Amino acid sequence: MSDLKSLVDEWLRLDSNEETRREIELLVEAGNTAELEKRMSPRIEFGTAGLRGRMEAGWARMNDLIIIQASQGLCAYVLEHVKDARSRGVVVGYDHRYHSEKWAKLTAAVFIDQQVPVYFHDGVVHTPLVPFTVRAKQAAAGVMITASHNPKLDNGYKVYWENAVQIIEPHDKGISQSIRKNTKPRPLKIDSLASSPLLRKYDYSAYLEYIGSLSFSRSLNAQSKLKFVNTSMHGVSDATMSKAFELFGFPPYIPVAAQRKPDPDFPTVKFPNPEEKGALDLAIVTATEHGADYILAQDPDSDRFAAAERGPDGKWIQFTGDQLGTLFASATLDKYKTTGEPLSKLAMVASTVSSKMIEAIAHAEGFKFAECLTGFKYIGNTALNLVQEGFEVPFGYEEAIGFMFGSDLRDKDGVAASVVFAEFAASLQRQGKTASSHLHELYERYGFFQTSNSYFICTEPRTIDAIFARIRNFGGSSAAGGTPSYPKTLAGLTITSVRDLTVGYDSAKPPTYKPALPLSSGHMIQFRAESRADGTRITLTTRTSGTEPKIKYYLEGSGKNAAAVAQLLPKVVQELSDMWMEAEKNGLGRP
Repeated sequence: MSDLKSLVDEWLRLDSNEETRREIELLVEAGNTAELEKRMSPRIEFGTAGLRGRMEAGWARMNDLIIIQASQGLCAYVLEHVKDARSRGVVVGYDHRYHSEKWAKLTAAVFIDQQVPVYFHDGVVHTPLVPFTVRAKQAAAGVMITASHNPKLDNGYKVYWENAVQIIEPHDKGISQSIRKNTKPRPLKIDSLASSPLLRKYDYSAYLEYIGSLSFSRSLNAQSKLKFVNTSMHGVSDATMSKAFELFGFPPYIPVAAQRKPDPDFPTVKFPNPEEKGALDLAIVTATEHGADYILAQDPDSDRFAAAERGPDGKWIQFTGDQLGTLFASATLDKYKTTGEPLSKLAMVASTVSSKMIEAIAHAEGFKFAECLTGFKYIGNTALNLVQEGFEVPFGYEEAIGFMFGSDLRDKDGVAASVVFAEFAASLQRQGKTASSHLHELYERYGFFQTSNSYFICTEPRTIDAIFARIRNFGGSSAAGGTPSYPKTLAGLTITSVRDLTVGYDSAKPPTYKPALPLSSGHMIQFRAESRADGTRITLTTRTSGTEPKIKYYLEGSGKNAAAVAQLLPKVVQELSDMWMEAEKNGLGRP
């Protein structure tokens, strides 16, 4: 209790926001120790994803004081580690969530207080505009206030480094340490921010030029008879999407009216994520009413993209992130072949939990495929490294519906993905095809791939640790500090390789057994298995989430026989749940 009291006293001493101070005071007066403990400890930790959490008072939550301290620590770290940071400035943007605008202004005020110029957009932006502007202005860093597709009570603080890519190690730890050294809030005047000579405006003009440069058949797009419905999922994408459609030469799309305008309450969806079951229901109703051919969707901060196609029977086919990634890779490859450049100079990037189909295409066609850890902080940096090696990297993706295009933006962009998909769909229609029919052609050419991704819910970190410890000692024979003893079979298939990015073990890399990829901060193990009878293969990755109480799994089957793959995947999931995770025994939830 004494530790809790000191945390509460320190909060009340430093927090100048009357509303959040009062939240804590009322909890103290009510003697609500349990809630105070949740609010005060552990302190919300700055990581590679920045900060993300519930908007409430306390050290474990998102609020004015946390934003000010984070900005003070980030500012000090940037000034120490980025050359000419005071002349280059930083970029700040915000979305439409509650408190986003104020927190963006507090962030800007902290930097300006230290004589660092701030590029600030007058109004809400979609997340990709911040890294784009960091690169365009050669700024020292960027901050975006957003919680992406999290529930409405959450908000976040996302940081981009001077290379216009989300921060990676060791910057996350360095910034976290700097925050702890700069906890006393300096006096800030956000009301006079607009009159500061260090506040510089930025707009969408350069970004829209980049979007326009992604179109290869504008005049043909104008002739397309395809009908598109678009949903912004109560987010910020509609204005930019409308302009992007115009730049690509398309007639206006049909918006989902109830989800078109920014609304921080996200009233028509349980979770504002296009991937979630039911999220596209309104879009499907709208598209059916208007006889549309395709549905396009962006998440609230418009860095992710989802799509659906009306099938021949009138039913809607929603593409997975991996299927969209395969389609985009195919389109990218076709475009690159028209340049006449050698395919040996082409590279594409995907996260290690994404489909292996692009890897198969790369082997067949002769271009380079590179995999990396999950998240665009790794995809973007991997792309930059490949460029330094002499490759062109026009495309990268992760299965969580994030897609990157061109060389001007090394981050995912839902607007760019939407219009690139629309143009590809129009080109396929001119050939008498659809996106789904083309996907099946790719399966015929390169092999059939099917994914089955989901997660288990677990709110107890000790249970999660115990589950993964058991998987690493499945045979009960691993010695302390020695080689782990992983499962040998899965659903009747022989496990052929294991890569554990938590302990740093890869069975396919003798004699050191050290993985090529960097270690993961959480649990992450990937298994590859194969049927000796028919060659059907699976890749299964299990990992913990850095932002949610989940054990995620990414399962993909591949082979020549689509029916065999489809029958195998549920068996793998069942054994994973019953035997590996012991879901019932451990009280794991399912979506």
